Amino acid sequence: MINDQVMQALQKCPLFAGMNELSIELALGNVAYQIVGYDKRDVYALAGMPCRFADIIISGSLICRMVSLSGKQVEVSRLRPGNLVAPAFIFAKDTTLPVSVETDSKVNILRMTPETLKTLIDKDEDIRMNFIHTLSNIDVFLTQKMKVLSLFTVREKVAYLLLERAGEQNSNTIHLERSRQEIADSFGIQKFSLLRVLSDFEKEGIIRVDGKTIEILDRNKLK
Repeated sequence: MINDQVMQALQKCPLFAGMNELSIELALGNVAYQIVGYDKRDVYALAGMPCRFADIIISGSLICRMVSLSGKQVEVSRLRPGNLVAPAFIFAKDTTLPVSVETDSKVNILRMTPETLKTLIDKDEDIRMNFIHTLSNIDVFLTQKMKVLSLFTVREKVAYLLLERAGEQNSNTIHLERSRQEIADSFGIQKFSLLRVLSDFEKEGIIRVDGKTIEILDRNKLK
């Protein structure tokens, strides 16, 4: 029997999209998996290491960063409960991970081997199509990420962040979970550049800033 916390995470996992608890129980009932724990700030993987498992985050979060030879870091993504870790690399010809991954808190992971995941994909059409959709969505995400990082100005990057968070939280008053430094790293910009743009937006009457809470006053000027 899968416990409640694990089941809640699995129901968020795109691999099991549209499946009820019973369907998930039946799918995992005859395959081998284990729950693996990591402490806060543990290294999950270093860039250059192979992807050896099909892992699903049950609790906590992972930070994926790409580091240049000069030491500059760009946060590529954050993985939260329900996320499948590096799905595009599980069955790749070259399974070498291009990013380093560390825990942002205590993390529990449901771990399967690639062979186990292949068994699920082979036996369940819903899981097979969900895995295909997952890979397709990764391509869309990376295309947008490359566009933002390479083509957007700093001002456009900050505006994109604010509008994206407003959409996610369905409100013009948004809460930023990450620190200013972490946000800057995610866009590959300097912290002072981020602070300058936020200050400019506030002076122009576009936003109101109160710590990690930001109220968007004029959406049109962010577009």
